[in-house]
Amino acid sequence: MTTDYLIRGTAANHTLRVLAVDSTTLVSETQQRHGLGVTATAALGRLMTGAVLFAYTLTKHKESRVTLRIQGDGPIGYLVAEGTAQDNHASARGYAHNPKVDLPLREIDHKIDVGGLIGQGDLSVTRILENAEPYTSTVSLVSGEIAQDLAQYLAESEQIPSAVLLGVYLEGQEVRTAGGVLVQAMPEVSDGDLDILEANVAGLGNLTSALRDSDLQTVVARITEGLDFEPLEDPVPVNFKCRCSRERLLATLGYFSDSERQDMIDSGGQEAVCHWCNTTYQLTSTEIADLQEK
Repeated sequence: MTTDYLIRGTAANHTLRVLAVDSTTLVSETQQRHGLGVTATAALGRLMTGAVLFAYTLTKHKESRVTLRIQGDGPIGYLVAEGTAQDNHASARGYAHNPKVDLPLREIDHKIDVGGLIGQGDLSVTRILENAEPYTSTVSLVSGEIAQDLAQYLAESEQIPSAVLLGVYLEGQEVRTAGGVLVQAMPEVSDGDLDILEANVAGLGNLTSALRDSDLQTVVARITEGLDFEPLEDPVPVNFKCRCSRERLLATLGYFSDSERQDMIDSGGQEAVCHWCNTTYQLTSTEIADLQEK
């Protein structure tokens, strides 16, 4: 049973939208599935946490998905995360091009060097709504630290002033806590309430440290202090979930030629690995032959 959850609410008389997620188990499972190095865990963990938060900016729909892709010139190559939002459940999945790559801590502050791992490049955001064509928008990375890049995307592409906080804390190789907060300013928000929000965020400091010292609800209370936070419904459970299946993988073999599928049959079957969740499927020659007949 997952221990992760997402909080939704408003503040400042409904002029601030607040989303916050505890993604500790989600990030830990992702690390184990892909054998991520420490720096890669922090990078992909932040991106997956951000994907969950971004997906819930589309909750007018029954189900919505957001795919975040970062392509940089750093040693990790690219990272991809997909967040799915429903009324009563959230999930995410993700992967990195070079999952085991790692970097030493930054000399200046001895923190995990996510920016150095990613380097310079682009952030692409693809929104997938029910009964609609996917829409993709791309912006240049600001820092490679991900939270600032997501906030810049919201400001540039959607003209929504936002505060985005993301954090992943590891002790050795173990993920101890992970989470994120997204606060969006609505057009009606007052300058005074924005000043309070900015002061609260500055006073909170590093989200990773705040989550180490307290739980997510306390962090949200600190960020919205003096702004009358109002939660919307109960917290939503969050977990790792992949949409892969044996049937989907078999269907992809339809893109191969007859001779290529026959080679798989003659070899006694085919092994297939889902890049999203790293699950291995052994497709039998009989299954492939049935597909060949169809």
